[in-house]
Amino acid sequence: MSKVKFDDQSLIVKYFPDLSADQIAQFEELGELYAYWNARINLISRKDFSFLYLHHILHSLGMAKVIQFQPGTDVLDFGTGGGFPGIPLAIMFPQVNFHLVDSIQKKIKVVMAVRDALELTNVKADSIRVEELKGQYDFAIGRAVTRLSTIKDWVGDKIKRQNSNAFKNGLIYFKGANDEDLQLPGITQYHLKDYFSEGFFESKLIIHLPIFFSLSQKN
Repeated sequence: MSKVKFDDQSLIVKYFPDLSADQIAQFEELGELYAYWNARINLISRKDFSFLYLHHILHSLGMAKVIQFQPGTDVLDFGTGGGFPGIPLAIMFPQVNFHLVDSIQKKIKVVMAVRDALELTNVKADSIRVEELKGQYDFAIGRAVTRLSTIKDWVGDKIKRQNSNAFKNGLIYFKGANDEDLQLPGITQYHLKDYFSEGFFESKLIIHLPIFFSLSQKN
């Protein structure tokens, strides 16, 4: 695999200075792996791909600024596409179990290839519609999949009732600051501009919606 240079790789260490040498190496290898696969399967537009570390990897890691998952936590990444946010978070939290799902088989093929190349033993991947999935998780996470009202119906019965993290079990999701979904009751917002200084994050949010709201509130 040819060496690919990304000018903003250093952003990861800048904001997460306590990474181990193995984690740093894995984040560095991500660029090469996605360059290889993106040339074969269009996961990220060519125009956006030069911003892989800023727009996709660091953005995904914004969740690690908001919550520190406890070891043994089970996390569902629905509509993962090529593995975001699940793959970067799996590197960040090696003792947390991640299940990455997407309905498009070729995207899951990439996820599994990246997982195997990085030896991420805490990642499971399946090509399946999230509403057909069987299993129980502490959290469901996602980036730009669909409306929250739809997601609530998809994941409401897949969230464990017993909490083991500082956040109550439920949905943790990436949103834009002007999204009308943010008016739903029970949502807590976290502005990524409070954690990252780059202009890209000015209007980026992470929201947390405890599962008891997703089960009890109807739109």
